[in-house]
Order: sequence, then structure tokens, then C-alpha cells
Amino acid sequence: MLILANETIAGGPLLERIKERAQEGTRFFVVVPQTRPRHGNVIYDDVVRDSAQVRVDLALEFIRDLGAVGEGEVGDQDPFNAAMDAVRAQPIDEIIVSTLPATSSGWLRRDLVERLQEETGLPVEHVVVDLAQEGLPFDVTLVVANLTVAAPELVERLKALSEEGPRRFIAVVPQSGVEGHRVREARQRLRRLLASLDDEGIVAAGMIGDPDPYVATMNAVQYFHLSEIVISTLPEGTSQWVADKLVERVRNATNLPVEHIESRVKAEA
Repeated sequence: MLILANETIAGGPLLERIKERAQEGTRFFVVVPQTRPRHGNVIYDDVVRDSAQVRVDLALEFIRDLGAVGEGEVGDQDPFNAAMDAVRAQPIDEIIVSTLPATSSGWLRRDLVERLQEETGLPVEHVVVDLAQEGLPFDVTLVVANLTVAAPELVERLKALSEEGPRRFIAVVPQSGVEGHRVREARQRLRRLLASLDDEGIVAAGMIGDPDPYVATMNAVQYFHLSEIVISTLPEGTSQWVADKLVERVRNATNLPVEHIESRVKAEA
């Protein structure tokens, strides 16, 4: 079964349908089309791809927790092309398309379900996820950090949050610049954080972000249905993020709970 979804990938109705089909022995192939960000003057391809890969990873983690077989990939920006690429490359028998309600779904305005039925000749099931009304079956915490990404203060706080109830963490590490070595450094810091969380049994996925931490955060708000944001910085007086009032700007722009964690530990690059 091909699962085509984007921001609704973790919606309750879709997860329930996956659970039902997993009990029947269905194998899954997840495709998440890339989405161009609304914020920032420059589009970074790595950032766009990373955000879609995070959604693929979270879906596959749910599928595998059910004991089912799942694979996936990041797809073309056009959802029709993304689905057709998968149908041509994989042994697909049927398709699930998950969207927002008709009043807010760009995919439905483009008759995506009907076009896939006509082009593939496969059964296409449409699952509607109303995130505005239903939310998600777990909380999602966005973690924004750079030099303090592996600091014990941050890891301990995330561990405490994970113990409050079902929760997923999405980490964003802004890249320090556009040069190749800067991107590699950001990925190294991201891997360090994810490894620390994995050691604590915390479910998390991550991505590098725009060099501007505000833009990186706002793009993540676009990509994911979030419950709260945790921003980790060096202490006031040594942190450019604090000097630029990042926490206040994000809080005012998102109306989400935003927690600020200060750390005196500077992670190695």
C-alpha cells in the first residue's frame, strides 16, 4: 500500500487506518512530497528535503512499532508526480491519500484522488485528517538549538517532557552558513543530539535549518503540527540568539508555548 501524505502524516484517522491494514498483513510504502518553505529569502534544498524526510521517518517509526513492514522516500514537490514515481518503482497494489478537509486542501482542489485513480487503475482511498479540530494523538515538541545542542541541560529537560505523556520531538539545527563544511557541522551537531535522546529512549527526528534561527523555526512551524517549542541558547551576554530576542519573536509570531533553556556548555563542532 502506498501512503501519500504531507502535514497529515501523523493524524489520528490515518494512523488508525494504517493500524487496521497492518493487522491484515499489509506492507507499506510512505511518500511525502517536498514542500517549499514560506519563510526566508533563499530556499535551501537540504532544508526542504530534510523536513520531508522527518515526516517519512516518523511515519515509518509508527508502522514498525505495529510490527508491520514499511519503507518510504521523499517525493517530488508535485504530489501526483510523487505518487506516480512510487507506483512505477514499487509493487503497489493500492493507495491511501491523506489530506486536510476539502476547504483547506490544495491537493483536493487539484483533484488528486481522481487523477491517481484514472492514471493508475488502482484502488485509491481518501483519508481526511482535520488537524485544526482533532490535533494529533500525541504532543509534538520542536527543539531549536545549535552550539548547545548536546548540552545536558537541554537533554534533561527533553527527558522530563517525554515523561509527561505521549510525545514526539523534532529537532532543528540551523546551519551556520551555506558552505559545505558548515552544513556538515550542523549535521554532526544534529546527530549528537539525536544520539543523546536515543540513549534516553526518547523518540526524535531532526533536520538542519535555515542559517537564520528565526526563519528555521518558522519554517518548522509551517511543516509540522506543533504543541510547543523549546529553544536552547548559551547564557545571556554570550548568545547572539538572546541578543536578537529570538525567543520573544518566535513566541509573538506563533502563539505557541515557547520555553527557553540556557546552557553553559558549548558543544564541540
